[in-house]
Amino acid sequence: MGAAIADYYKTDGRTTGKLRVFSPMFDEDEIPLETLFREYDEMPVLEQKALQLANGRILDVGAGAGCHTLALQDMGKQATAIDISELSVETMQKRGVEHAVLQDFWKVEEKYDTILMLMNGIGIIGTLKKLPDFFAQIDKILADGGQVLLDSSDICYVFEVEDDIIEIPSHMDYYGELSYQMQYKRIKGEEFPWLYIDPDLLQEEAEKHGFTAEVVEYGEHYDFLAKIERKKE
Repeated sequence: MGAAIADYYKTDGRTTGKLRVFSPMFDEDEIPLETLFREYDEMPVLEQKALQLANGRILDVGAGAGCHTLALQDMGKQATAIDISELSVETMQKRGVEHAVLQDFWKVEEKYDTILMLMNGIGIIGTLKKLPDFFAQIDKILADGGQVLLDSSDICYVFEVEDDIIEIPSHMDYYGELSYQMQYKRIKGEEFPWLYIDPDLLQEEAEKHGFTAEVVEYGEHYDFLAKIERKKE
């Protein structure tokens, strides 16, 4: 993805390369690169809502091309964008992101008032087994009174065979645990796990780990924006 982002920026959107996405569950797909560079007015309502709610010291996780951080800067808010791709970070810096850092979310140690995980940002958790690690990490880096704003989708509709009848393949522990692989031109990344979570399960897991998860708003197609906070004592 980093190579695609850098190329798109360098060619001012004229790149002929496609960011291809492969998964055993679906036909080959493509991420339109322009969506990674969109302005605030072009963002889905859920993302706009998250940016409006973000406050204090903000951490933009998996920032990509930095579109969310740039929108936050335009609002006069203080945000740090992190990504594990060196090319993504270099591109963000060239685009005017004031604080773009090459960093893995799991290794962040500073505290933030708002942690943003957008464009199905919770997906980086990978599997349900890593949820305890996720809640431990946000407990460590979330300031007192802080919030996590993330979006996801309940992809049960993918397995719907009739109205309200869901058939989950027997090999799957949870229908939201998928795997993907990306390719840009001749660069093919390794396969990685990606998590989609339904709002009820997110709320249950948050409760188990000392947090609350509230759905702030639902999107048009099984997607939702959630706010996670520590339980009030």
